[in-house]
Amino acid sequence: MNTDFLGTGWGFPPTFDNATNKVAMSSDEADIQLSLQILLSTRKGERVMLPDYGCNLNEMLFEPMNTTFKSYISEMIRTAILYYEARIDLNSLLIDDSQDAEGIIIINISYTVRTTNSRFNFVYPFYKREGTELN
Repeated sequence: MNTDFLGTGWGFPPTFDNATNKVAMSSDEADIQLSLQILLSTRKGERVMLPDYGCNLNEMLFEPMNTTFKSYISEMIRTAILYYEARIDLNSLLIDDSQDAEGIIIINISYTVRTTNSRFNFVYPFYKREGTELN
């Protein structure tokens, strides 16, 4: 099946092949996964030409884990996907807070690619604590 219509873009983080002097590219379903990764990790205002692009998950770092918090995050992600990832239909969005004590929230996104009707899952770990070797 020809899936060129799903798009091709730079890989993230951008890497260059020294032998060919070309940028590493991402295409098809992998490009959608990479797009979701970038969308969830971008702060609003970070992109100069698209100031509303992103999710602002970083603002949620010190919020208490409760139903309001989980609903707010879900709505932020749903809105960002609706506006900035038109290639997919969101099937479900689950927020797993079972590792909240360790500072990790798992965001599980189930979606269908509109043009191929293929279903995929994307798991995004959101770390409420930053750094290495934290106790």
